[in-house]
Amino acid sequence: MGTPPFAVPTLEALIAAGHEVTAVYSQPPRPSGRGHKLQPSAVQAAAEAHRLAVRTPLSLKGAEEQAAFAALRLDAAVVVAYGLLLPKAVLAAPRLGCFNLHASLLPRWRGAAPIHRAIMAGDGETGVMVMRMEEGLDTGPVLDTFRVAVDDRTTTGDLQDVLAREGASLMVRALDRLAKGEAREAAQAADGVTYAKKILPEEARIDWSKPAHAVLRHIHGLNPAPGAWAMAGEARLKILRVALAPGRGAPGAVIGAPLVVACGEGAVAIEELQRAGRGAQGVAEFLRGFALPAGSVLV
Repeated sequence: MGTPPFAVPTLEALIAAGHEVTAVYSQPPRPSGRGHKLQPSAVQAAAEAHRLAVRTPLSLKGAEEQAAFAALRLDAAVVVAYGLLLPKAVLAAPRLGCFNLHASLLPRWRGAAPIHRAIMAGDGETGVMVMRMEEGLDTGPVLDTFRVAVDDRTTTGDLQDVLAREGASLMVRALDRLAKGEAREAAQAADGVTYAKKILPEEARIDWSKPAHAVLRHIHGLNPAPGAWAMAGEARLKILRVALAPGRGAPGAVIGAPLVVACGEGAVAIEELQRAGRGAQGVAEFLRGFALPAGSVLV
C-alpha cells in the first residue's frame, strides 16, 4: 500500500525477496502535465509493470472496501507513504498485522512530512523505521531501524533516495523475522514526540530575516519539492542549494559575487536555482541570462 516514488523500492524488494504480493493499493490516478491527463501513481505504474492487481479506492472507510480487503486473507500488509487512513477493520484484517515504513526516528516527526521537517529543524540525524500500525498516528511499536547523519549539504531529495533504498531492505528483513516468529517489537519512547505537519504553500517563501543556518536548512528541506522561493523583481526564483558564506547586510540583499545573499545573521551563497518554466541551473549559468548584481534585493 503506497503511492509516491519513495514507496517503489519497497515494492520491488518484496517482489525480489519472493513474497506473494496479492494486491497493491495506491491513490487514484491524478491529472498531471499540460493536458491534465490522468496519470497513475509511481507505485501503480511499478505494480502494473509486474502485472500485479492494483486497487485505487478513494477511501477505505466504507464497509464494502473493508470487506474486499479482508477477503484477500493476507498474512501482512506493508504500508509506505500510502496517503489514506487505515481504519481499525483494515488494521485488524491481516493475520500478522499492518506494518508501516516511516521515514524518521520515532517518536520524533510523526506525521506527513518527516524528511522535510527533520532537515528544516536542523536535525543532525534521522532515519527510517518499520513500525506495527495502530489506530494512533505513527504510535505503534518499532521492529527495526536504520539511522543516517544529516548535515548542511543534505537535501530532502538526497535523504529520500537513501531512506527509500535502506527502508526497502529493512522491511524485507522485518517480514522475514515475522514469518519465523523472531520479530522483536519495542514501544516508542514517551518523551521527544514531535509532529511533522504537511508542508503548506505559504511556508515555501524564504524569510531572509532568519539566521543564515535556518535559511539554508529551510531551502534544503524543501528541495526538490515544493521548492523554497523568493522574488527578484517580477521573477519568481526557486532556490535549490546554498552554502553558508561570510558577510552581512540588509536581509535579502545581494552582497557579494557570484550570488551571496544577506540573512538576518550571516549570509548564504546560492549555488543552484531555477526560474519558472525552466530547468535548474548552477549559479554561474543562471547569471549569464539573469543579472543580479550587488545591491539587488530578493524578497
